[in-house]
Amino acid sequence: MNFRNPSAFTAFILLAAWGMFAPLRSYSQDASEVIFTLGGQPVEKDELVYLLSKGQITGISGVSREEFEENLELFINFKLKVKEAESLGLDQGEEFEREFESFKESLIAPFLIKNSLEEGELRKAYARMQEIVRASHVLLQFPPNASSEDSLIVLKMALKIKSEIENGGNINELALQYSDDPSAKTNKGDLGYFTSLQMVQPFEDAAFMLQSGQVSDPVLTNYGYHIIQVRDRKANPGQVRVSHILVRFDPMDSVQELNARRKISDIYTEIQKESTIWEEIVNNFSEDLGTKENGGLLPWFGVGNMIPEFEMAAFSLTEIGEVSPPIRTQYGYHILRLEGKRPIESFEEMEESIRSRILRDSRSKMIQSQVEAIQKARYGFEEQEATVAELANTLNSVPKSQFADIAAQRNWTKTPLFTLSGKTYDFSRFLDFVQNQELIIRGSAGAFDFWYGKFVSESLSTTEEQDLEKNNKEYKMLLKEYRDGILLFSLMNQEVWQRGISDSLGQVEFFRKNIENYQWNNRVQAYIIRVLDKTQLESSRKMLENSGYNPLVIENFESQLKANHPLAFQTESGIIEYETHPVLSKADLSKSYQEIQIDGNSFQILLGEKYPAGPRKFEESRGLVIRDYQEYLDQNLTSTLKRKYPVQVNANVKEEAFLSINR
Repeated sequence: MNFRNPSAFTAFILLAAWGMFAPLRSYSQDASEVIFTLGGQPVEKDELVYLLSKGQITGISGVSREEFEENLELFINFKLKVKEAESLGLDQGEEFEREFESFKESLIAPFLIKNSLEEGELRKAYARMQEIVRASHVLLQFPPNASSEDSLIVLKMALKIKSEIENGGNINELALQYSDDPSAKTNKGDLGYFTSLQMVQPFEDAAFMLQSGQVSDPVLTNYGYHIIQVRDRKANPGQVRVSHILVRFDPMDSVQELNARRKISDIYTEIQKESTIWEEIVNNFSEDLGTKENGGLLPWFGVGNMIPEFEMAAFSLTEIGEVSPPIRTQYGYHILRLEGKRPIESFEEMEESIRSRILRDSRSKMIQSQVEAIQKARYGFEEQEATVAELANTLNSVPKSQFADIAAQRNWTKTPLFTLSGKTYDFSRFLDFVQNQELIIRGSAGAFDFWYGKFVSESLSTTEEQDLEKNNKEYKMLLKEYRDGILLFSLMNQEVWQRGISDSLGQVEFFRKNIENYQWNNRVQAYIIRVLDKTQLESSRKMLENSGYNPLVIENFESQLKANHPLAFQTESGIIEYETHPVLSKADLSKSYQEIQIDGNSFQILLGEKYPAGPRKFEESRGLVIRDYQEYLDQNLTSTLKRKYPVQVNANVKEEAFLSINR
């Protein structure tokens, strides 16, 4: 059996025992001092302060001298077990390494540069979500295989369109005339309202920088150049839920559309009647097969999630149950009924959703690019640019499997590629990295450029992680906490918990020596019924009142009356210590059947044979014995370790720790 529970890891024995020890100040990163030694091994004061700070409760500060002494003793016992685990080599096994590395991957994330940049993008996106923007645009795409001259011509055209708009031109008419966006034929470049994370990033950035009426400079995206004019900005109304009736038509068939318009008008007239039931109308007439069976109900949606006409009609409804006039969309004619409205969710509620969307769009590449730029600056990245250019020119056109042979032929193996944090990374390290990769190159990147980029990125990340472990004291403490916690659990599992369960001879011997702790008080055979439904009281009385504690009567009661009325009764049965029992302590033990009232609750009681106080059998106490035996083993282990690793406490530093905590 494995007692280790990674999810509860940070609440390891220290914290569980120190739950009372909450009010502490934040952890200091100043140089620490040795508060005690275990068998000559020093333990720093800061480790104690850090661990105690984990239980901090905001607004409460300070600990008593008695609490401090008690928790220092617990800390010493904890460190004794960690030291013993190390001496037994529990920190050397594959299982330990695997578990510790797994924890490290999750622990390091909040300390990485990438995390802080992602957090910034999350906050920016959520801030923008408080607003919705309505904009029109003209898109000018590049011709296939465009040259730089082609790009310049497109840019000049975009600038010309911008100038026309600023001089009074209508962007929607210009979109119909010039835009390469296929939807411009129907929407004339009007994109409706949108909010953050609904457009590609450069487009969103430009739109949110404009005030109503302003026109952007040409904005370059993967689709081409855009000229954007913002028509309106307002607060985000949140989400809405509607049900709808749909009557379809083919937009290219005017007769069909006319018939659809007549039909939706008739339906709308029918809805106005007081006797009309919306769900029946939907079921009878709606041509949306996905919703007609559920009253036309659609999922919650926000601005930018539906076609503009539908969205505008939905958000214009104000009262629950309000019905819209018929509206026309590209899918047909609709009638909407408002089912609910709710404001935009909090940042905490939307955080994971925003993160997921950011990681799927171009922002993730931007973040990664910024991360690498910061890492390069922080860790002194210096590239041998001429060498890298020569390698790219030679190796971009060959598969990675040929890199080693070509490098050997040209004597490139020891050629430096770059230096990072004072270390030189040569071509042999690059080859080692490439040979261990199984990715398939996507896109048009050359082979060397692709793998060299991966190699640089990996080297920068590794350097950052090594730097954190070496120089970030809070991260070092966190790693140590988890490392020591794993060792503590491993030792306790091996020396206490498993042994307490499997050592049956030890259990019996412990039971025999401590038999005075395993005694029954006076007991009685009892069947106790709490009557929850008073209407069933007479029925149960008829079944029980002429019998004492009788297993057949009890079985009949359970299988018949209680089974037929499971919410009417709560029962308890067995040989029960009656003097401290909340119901039996108030019963007359001389009666085999009785009914009593306690705090307004009705109880029926069947009583049988009485048993005087006396020793329990081992089988009757095994669960308690195992629990007590494990506690005994734990105490023995601690005592043994104190003799094995003598503890020397530095009184001055101990006092400093107490003052620091109470400062």
